[in-house]
Amino acid sequence: MSKNTKYLLVSLPASISRTNDHDEALTALRSAVTTDYGTVFPFSIPEFKIGTLDALVHQADELAKLEAGCEGVVGKVGDSLKQILEGDESKISKHKTVNDKPAEQYLKSFHWNKVKYRADKPLGEIISILQKEITSIDNQVKDKYNSYNQVKTNLTALQRRQTGNLATKSLISIVPPSLVIRDSDYLETHLIVVPLTLTKDFLRTYETIAPFVVPRSAQQITTDDEFALYAVTTFKKHSQEFVHKCRESKWTPRDFKWKEGGKEEEGKELEKVKGEEEKVWGEALRLGRTAWGEGVMCWVHVLALRVFVESVLRYGLPLNFVCGLVKTTGKLTKKARSSLDASYSYLGGNAFGRDKKGRVTKDDSATSADMQAAGHMGDGGEYSAYVCYEFEIQ
Repeated sequence: MSKNTKYLLVSLPASISRTNDHDEALTALRSAVTTDYGTVFPFSIPEFKIGTLDALVHQADELAKLEAGCEGVVGKVGDSLKQILEGDESKISKHKTVNDKPAEQYLKSFHWNKVKYRADKPLGEIISILQKEITSIDNQVKDKYNSYNQVKTNLTALQRRQTGNLATKSLISIVPPSLVIRDSDYLETHLIVVPLTLTKDFLRTYETIAPFVVPRSAQQITTDDEFALYAVTTFKKHSQEFVHKCRESKWTPRDFKWKEGGKEEEGKELEKVKGEEEKVWGEALRLGRTAWGEGVMCWVHVLALRVFVESVLRYGLPLNFVCGLVKTTGKLTKKARSSLDASYSYLGGNAFGRDKKGRVTKDDSATSADMQAAGHMGDGGEYSAYVCYEFEIQ
């Protein structure tokens, strides 16, 4: 789906056509938008059980919050897919599907899912089902991606121990066992990483920075592009003081304990975590793909409910309205809305007027405040003479 694609979900009373015919009303909507500003597709919404007016007003408020929540969850799942696929947009777009088809195709052919959200149930119950579903999607994705990030962090740490510099990498395969004093009650070997720029200073002073450092015990084991690794022997009684003075001198003491078979054990651990990371990566990717599609479905059903509830509040009973999906772009959205305003401002009564040149004008802020109090303001905080919700699926 193009990042520049935007949608308007528009509901108008069937009375905009002379015969109150839905097909004619949809044709009128297409004419109002014009192909210059967008393409209109029919958007089918079933009839739901309607409660009291107070209940509808409350549900309109609930649905507005729920829609924002759905949009947020879809966005977070999209970010998770982006992370796990390392920002590869071609791969990401392949996984952003709804029922194994592009989101745009799903929108164009939208039909209410009567199996998951039975239309014969009260509106409040359907809203509750949708709330629980989007919360469940959010929690599942959050838990799985937290698990993946933890495993990935463990793997990165292990890989760093294999490939990092002498200050961070594992020393098990570097230090000869003959250089490490073991099973001594008095002596201890320290492995010290020294920046190459400080090696002369180290060799000149290491014997005197703490008591009971064995003279001439420093042996260079290896070097890399940044550091040199030395083995130094001290008496255990003064080991802590020696280590502390090394740190003060910007030399890095490395914790090291020789272990028979340690190199092989490290290799096995790395392979084990690699396998675990690949497994959790696959699980996270599959869940992200499924969750994104289910999140979009949930979101679009919430939008359909918003249109229904607002249409009842706007146009009254008996129900007779037509709903259309307008596909447009970010640049053309304002023009499409202006074109709709020009055609259907009369539905807003006193909230709209026309200037001397016949252009549509909105009434003063007092009218807008009244409309906002009545729950008839659009997503942008401006009153619209008809039901219209803007959204984009990225």
